[in-house]
Amino acid sequence: MTQRERISHVDTAWLRMDRPENLMQILGVMIFEGRINAERFKRTVAQRMLRYRRFRQIAREDADGTWWIDDPDFDIDAHVRHSSLPAPHGTHELQKFVAEMASSPLNPARPRWEFNLVDTARGNSALVVRIHHAIADGIALLGVIHSLTDAAANAPEHGGPEAASEEPDDDDAGDVPEGDAFWRTILDPLTDVTLASIHLGGHLWGQFLGLRNDPAGIRNYARVAAAIAQEVGKLALLPNDSPTRFKGKPGTVKRVAWSEPIALPDIKAVGKVLGCSVNDTLLAAVAGALRGYLVARGDPVVSSVAIRAMVPVNLRAASDADELGNRFGLVALELPIGIDNPLARLYATRARMAALKGSYQAMLTFTLLGAAGTAPKFVQDQILKLLTSKTTAVMTNVPGAQQPRYFAGSRIDQQMVWVPQAGDIGMGVSILSYNGRVQFGLITDKNRVDDPEQIVGRFADEFEKLLWLLLLEPWDRLGDPAAVEEDLSRLINTVAE
Repeated sequence: MTQRERISHVDTAWLRMDRPENLMQILGVMIFEGRINAERFKRTVAQRMLRYRRFRQIAREDADGTWWIDDPDFDIDAHVRHSSLPAPHGTHELQKFVAEMASSPLNPARPRWEFNLVDTARGNSALVVRIHHAIADGIALLGVIHSLTDAAANAPEHGGPEAASEEPDDDDAGDVPEGDAFWRTILDPLTDVTLASIHLGGHLWGQFLGLRNDPAGIRNYARVAAAIAQEVGKLALLPNDSPTRFKGKPGTVKRVAWSEPIALPDIKAVGKVLGCSVNDTLLAAVAGALRGYLVARGDPVVSSVAIRAMVPVNLRAASDADELGNRFGLVALELPIGIDNPLARLYATRARMAALKGSYQAMLTFTLLGAAGTAPKFVQDQILKLLTSKTTAVMTNVPGAQQPRYFAGSRIDQQMVWVPQAGDIGMGVSILSYNGRVQFGLITDKNRVDDPEQIVGRFADEFEKLLWLLLLEPWDRLGDPAAVEEDLSRLINTVAE
């Protein structure tokens, strides 16, 4: 008899959120140095990834609910594919291929994931990964992908970091996962490449669960419940963000682009001098790149213009690091694209990030998603509308491994990942660090932005403006953006040239 397991309420919500304009697929890209061996690659995936039972299961809904059901006809060849790009097999062709994959639904009659190995220019390879959001959130899937890789090219095929099985065998009970250092990077509250709100949100969620399970803390529990109720009111009354060409009804055709990597130590150094985190600095550069694109298109960008991005907030405890499923909430961050002065924009971003630290919004949205998974679909659609109608983009900022990794013996040179855009959101922003470098990636709707490469190309320029300020201005003046306004104008013109 086929075994089945009930899908959690939150995962059910993500399963039912698919629509032709926005498919609920987490999308990833790896670019390798050299050509990867396709047969060894498939063996590695089969040996390591399939230790997670979820990747051998089909999601089905019936009158009794939604279920994970073992696929009796599972075939690895249906999930690991090999493709070639059209000539000249370069970055443009790869980005176009990734965009096509983002617009193509996964087969619901099979486990909903696919790895597509692609031959690229100069004898290199790339990997395009698609995994349905119902299987797991981005943090969990980073761990899955990490478990497929090794610290050295000559590692044995079966010997990389052990993937945590959802139903571990008795023989594995005493094993210590080799990926602990990776998970400390992901979950350590002191990691400065991770959103401060992710960790504070996770702390508050743990506190909330602790109060729920501890009757002695009922007074504090009431305070937390009242704070969440207040967040409901704030969310319902949240005004629309500024109308821009980024916002509108999406279609089914996507565009994808990513930047060249920037050295993470440089970003840390600039942020330290300016009293800002790495995260503040990166988000301010994103805001500047979006602003620059609008200005170049002749769109009016007044000082009050701001676009709102939904930011996933990790609510996964360290003890749950190896479990799949979705354990995150969302917070709304306003990017100050109306501010012309890059230094003032950075400080405004820092202030807005600080304001999110005490928010219970992540808990609220996690609870709403769980409720949506138990309600009729038309009720879920209304909850989804509430969460997405006042938002322009979804933004993720997560750390990958900070040392080089190898997949089936081939060194990974670059990595990008995007979470799906729900509802009518037409833009996904990704910031991911790997091996001491940071990359900015963008997925857009063709109807809104047909040339996202024109945005990602501005990302490095925005960071360089801050770097040049440090080199040219006395540091004691940098706390006052107005004091260096004239120098900034000359600097911006120099960078633009």
